[in-house]
Amino acid sequence: MALAPTPLSLAGLRVLDLSRVLAGPWCTQLLGDLGADVVKVERPGSGDDTRGWGPPFLHDRHGAESSESAYFLGANRNKRSIAIDLAHPDGQALVRALVLQADVLVENYKVGDMARYGLDFVTLHALNPQLVYCSITGYGQTGPYHERAGYDYAVQGLGGLMSLTGERDDLPGGGPQKVGVAVADLFTGLYASVGILAALRHRDAEGFRRGEGQHIDMALLDTQVAMLANLGANYLVSGQVPGRAGNAHQNIVPYQVFEVADGHVILAIGNDAQFARFCEVAGRPELAADPRFATNADRVRHRAALVPVLAALMRQRRRDDWLAALEAAKLPCGPINALDQVFADPQVLARGMVEPVDHPLTDTLRLVASPLKLSATPAQTRRPPPLLDQHGDDVLVDWLGWDAAAIAAARERGALGPPRP
Repeated sequence: MALAPTPLSLAGLRVLDLSRVLAGPWCTQLLGDLGADVVKVERPGSGDDTRGWGPPFLHDRHGAESSESAYFLGANRNKRSIAIDLAHPDGQALVRALVLQADVLVENYKVGDMARYGLDFVTLHALNPQLVYCSITGYGQTGPYHERAGYDYAVQGLGGLMSLTGERDDLPGGGPQKVGVAVADLFTGLYASVGILAALRHRDAEGFRRGEGQHIDMALLDTQVAMLANLGANYLVSGQVPGRAGNAHQNIVPYQVFEVADGHVILAIGNDAQFARFCEVAGRPELAADPRFATNADRVRHRAALVPVLAALMRQRRRDDWLAALEAAKLPCGPINALDQVFADPQVLARGMVEPVDHPLTDTLRLVASPLKLSATPAQTRRPPPLLDQHGDDVLVDWLGWDAAAIAAARERGALGPPRP
C-alpha cells in the first residue's frame, strides 16, 4: 500500500517570484521548501543573472558543460520557471493576470522600476487586495540612498561588518575582509521569509483584518545593521567603536582559533566552570585560580596576558589529541574543515544535509538540503532547480486556465520567450 504523502506547511500557497540573484531567490526557495507553489519569472533568453555565474556549471549526462551554474542551482530548487518580458506591455499584463491568482509576490528591482511597469504595490494591491508584496532592495524604499543599487559586498562595508571581520588591527598585514558567503543577502532572504509569513498570518488569522495584504520593505542595509547583534549593542551601550578581533571574540576569552602541533583548533570556552575544566585538561589548573583570569570579565580585561600562555600550551599537542581530550571534558571545540571534509562529515550526512536531486540534465546532481526539520510538516525538495522557462506552459494552464492557442499567441506577440525545444 502506498504511503500517504507528507503534508507541507505552505501547500496551496502561490508565490510569484520576480526576484533574481540571491536575497529574493533565497527567500522564495525557503517558501518552496515548505510547500508553496513558487513561479519564478525570468527574462526571456538569459533568465536569472546567476545562471551565468560560473564556472562551475552542471555537466549533463554526456559530460558536456551546460548553462546551469552551481550558483543558480544552490538557490532555486522547488520552483517553476516561466520567461516573461516585463518591458513588453503584454508581458506586464500577463504578470498582472498571474497576480490575481497569487498570495505573495517577491521582487528585488531598483526603487521605481516596478512602478514603470505598472507592477508596483499600489497598482497590484488595487487588483488583488489580499496580495502580500515583498520588495527587497539594497537600501529600502525611503531615505537618501533609496535610489542606489545595492550589493551584498558594498553593504557589508557600509553596514560595518567588514570593519569587524579580518585580522586584528594591530597585526601587520591585517585589513578588513568580507565574509566568505553573501551573508547580507542570505540574512535578508531569511528575514523576508519571516516577514511574509507574518503578513500571511495578519491576512488570514482571526483577530486581524481578514483578507488584507500588505507591503514588506526589506533592505540589505537594514538587515546588515541588525546583524551586528552584540557588537552593535556594545557600541550603543559603551560608545566605544569595536575593531577587528581576527578569530577571537570581543566579549569572551578564550574563544578563538589556536594553532596546534599539526594545524588549528577552535576553542570556545563560554563560562568560568568550562575554563577551570580546560585548565585541568591543559595541565595548568592554577590558571583558573589566578585572580586575573578567574572570571570571564577578568579574562577579557587581561586577554593580552592570558592568550599567549594558552597559545603556547595548545602548540604542544596534535589536533586530534586536543579534540579528543576537550570533547571528553565536554568543552566546546572543533576542527576547521575544508568543504570536502564538511560534506563527508558523518554528522552532516546523518542529518541529511547532502541531498541527491533528479534534474532534467543529469542523474547525479547533489545539493545542500534545507536545514528545517519540522516533525509534522518537514521541508521537502519536490522540484529541482528549473531550466529557463521549463514550466511556462504549465504555469499558464494551472494558474490562468489558458489553452495551447492562447499560449502560442502570447509567444507570437513577444510577451513570453520562444517555445522550449
